[in-house]
Amino acid sequence: MKGFGLLSVIDSVFPAVHMAKVKVFVYGTLKKSQPNDFIMKDHTKGQADFVAYARTVDRYPLVIATKNNIPFLLNVPGMGQRVHGEIYSVDQKMLEFLDEFESCPQMYQRSLIRLEVQDGPGGGEHTPKAGSSVEAFVYSTKTYESEWLQKPTYESYDAKGDHGLLYVCRENR
Repeated sequence: MKGFGLLSVIDSVFPAVHMAKVKVFVYGTLKKSQPNDFIMKDHTKGQADFVAYARTVDRYPLVIATKNNIPFLLNVPGMGQRVHGEIYSVDQKMLEFLDEFESCPQMYQRSLIRLEVQDGPGGGEHTPKAGSSVEAFVYSTKTYESEWLQKPTYESYDAKGDHGLLYVCRENR
């Protein structure tokens, strides 16, 4: 019988039991107090729980590019700066939404990177300790313009930062 495999039986009896959460590192407009932070709070798109503040172990170029002043993490390890951001634990539904939101795999790629935990909400047994190292998925550019490598790099993105490059929200493009 088609569609009657073991996972179908598990899903019908225990929906979403087998779906483990994964960690995602956000460094731009999805961070708290940034233009798209509402997405991480929207339970209709899935579950996203804040885990900790962190920074990349390796250096990466975080640049602001295009006429819309979008923050991009270029997949060029060893260049740029150790980028600060936030780790979230997301369910499969949110991960699929983020893939679509980030145009993955057309514009962005989702790959694992190593992060150094800076600080978190504390307490819980699943909360990594400051100074520890964890892996999380990050969305980095799959392709980019060569001149982006000449742009200033940032260790932390803020849409209202002193860079003076106003982010243009999707609905205003």
